[in-house]
Amino acid sequence: MRTIYTFYADAARIALQSIFAHKLRAFLTLIGIIIGVASVVVVGAAISGLNTYVMEKVTAVLGVNHFMIGRMAHEGHMSEEEWERMNRRNKILHLDDYDWVHEHCAACAEVGAQLMNQTDLKQNGEELFGVQIQGCTPNMQSIEDKTIDEGRFFLQQEYDTAAMVAVVGDDVKEKFFPGQNPIGKTVSVRGLPMTVVGVEEKRGSMFGQSFDKHMYIPLTAYRKIFGGRQSIQIHGKAASREQFDSAIEDARLALRNKHKLKGSEEDDFGLVNTGEVAGEVDSLTGGIAAVVVPITAISLLVGGIVVMNIMLVSVTERTFEIGLRKALGATRKQMLLQFLIESSFLTTCGGILGFLLAVVLTWIISAAFGYTMTVTLIYVVLSVAVSGGIGMLAGIYPAFKASRLDPIVALARK
Repeated sequence: MRTIYTFYADAARIALQSIFAHKLRAFLTLIGIIIGVASVVVVGAAISGLNTYVMEKVTAVLGVNHFMIGRMAHEGHMSEEEWERMNRRNKILHLDDYDWVHEHCAACAEVGAQLMNQTDLKQNGEELFGVQIQGCTPNMQSIEDKTIDEGRFFLQQEYDTAAMVAVVGDDVKEKFFPGQNPIGKTVSVRGLPMTVVGVEEKRGSMFGQSFDKHMYIPLTAYRKIFGGRQSIQIHGKAASREQFDSAIEDARLALRNKHKLKGSEEDDFGLVNTGEVAGEVDSLTGGIAAVVVPITAISLLVGGIVVMNIMLVSVTERTFEIGLRKALGATRKQMLLQFLIESSFLTTCGGILGFLLAVVLTWIISAAFGYTMTVTLIYVVLSVAVSGGIGMLAGIYPAFKASRLDPIVALARK
């Protein structure tokens, strides 16, 4: 056992001596591996960061443990035929459907309702196009975990009396009340003045789409302005992640009972489990990774070919050394392992340097562009394991060639 340890220690020492004896050549050999590993890790960090970025934005808009029932709401992808069938089958949802679910969903911590419409706001010579007006119940603040930066959300009393009050997004505030406190001021919607009682915390944008160009008003006031012929959305929230599935099923069964659906009859409404968004995002980013990472990894293959070429040169340069070692009793297996260890050691060093380069690059990109890039553990393992594995593969032929040399012939080549 000690002999084996001694062999590996000597092999590592000789590998280091060979690398440091030709520093520039070793560095130029490693450039391909360094760039390849850095590329894979940076791309992986960008994909992981994209996942985090999207989930942060989705959570900011939808909150957690939240589900939604609507006439045409649906999960996942749907064919045109399925959409048409749903459009013919599903019923318009009315306020009495919301009242029924609110009363009969025992597992729901909260049940709310919402209607939405887009309109252009004009005031004092300023105009903001495509503002989303959301008429909702007061508890939508807790259902979607909305954070109010100034003022407050509208109250139950204001909902009951259809008061003309509004909570505005940051874009609306900056457009009509720049540098001012908007609380108590009015914004006209379809010619009707709405008193601002609150401003929601800035949520930012995603892919150029602002999440702050909106206004919340009582659902009762919304119906006075836009009419009540739209199908409402029913929103529910569970008290915890553990109760989430029970809450969804309770709400679903309550509405099926309201619509007198039996047995195997399909739901005549759509249900969106916003908890499934994480799975959809993972699927999307996983698909991107499955395409992009292998393409990026081609540079590692190129780096492996360079390593193979350099190892072949090393075998040629060290023919006499190989012959001498074999003449002194080194076996073919030992010579094979010697060169495999050397190539693996070389590429593993390249993998570590590539990983360190990737960490620096991700930090620079994150600092310069404000985009979160996450280097996960899997890419740390990947940077070392893959580069070391490439070293093994790239070193097999040169090592085999070295192990096959006849010692007499090799000594004669000095």
